[in-house]
Amino acid sequence: MLENTPLLITIHLIAVMLWMVGMLYLPRIFVYHTQVQPGSEADGKFKEMEQGLMAVLLTPAMIIVFITGILLIVATGVMGPGNGGWFHTKLLLVVLLGGLHGMMSKFRKDFAKGQNTKSEGFFKTLNKVPGVLMAFIVWLVIMRPF
Repeated sequence: MLENTPLLITIHLIAVMLWMVGMLYLPRIFVYHTQVQPGSEADGKFKEMEQGLMAVLLTPAMIIVFITGILLIVATGVMGPGNGGWFHTKLLLVVLLGGLHGMMSKFRKDFAKGQNTKSEGFFKTLNKVPGVLMAFIVWLVIMRPF
């Protein structure tokens, strides 16, 4: 299986980039969505955008990230003894990103039902979280500090 590792890495990195695009963009849409009247034409447009982004980009990309990530773990044996704790920390941060994805899915459904209770400021803050997690993940993968 190691002969397929470059292909797996390529697919994994493309999926990660696509997932992060969505994870950074969706909270920004939520910021703008909080500024419109529920039931308005703009509200309907934001609901369509959020649904499309989640269904066409975010969720499929996340699934590919997790599948290729698991295949890479198996192919490279990175979780074996003596590989350091950097990978376990990276894995924890990726799981947190997955949880954040789930939260954003819930927020999208709240908007779809007209039941959003979160503020514009909340979503502005949330917008920063995926980028920070991604930066730490990249740092861990490249630097392998421990």
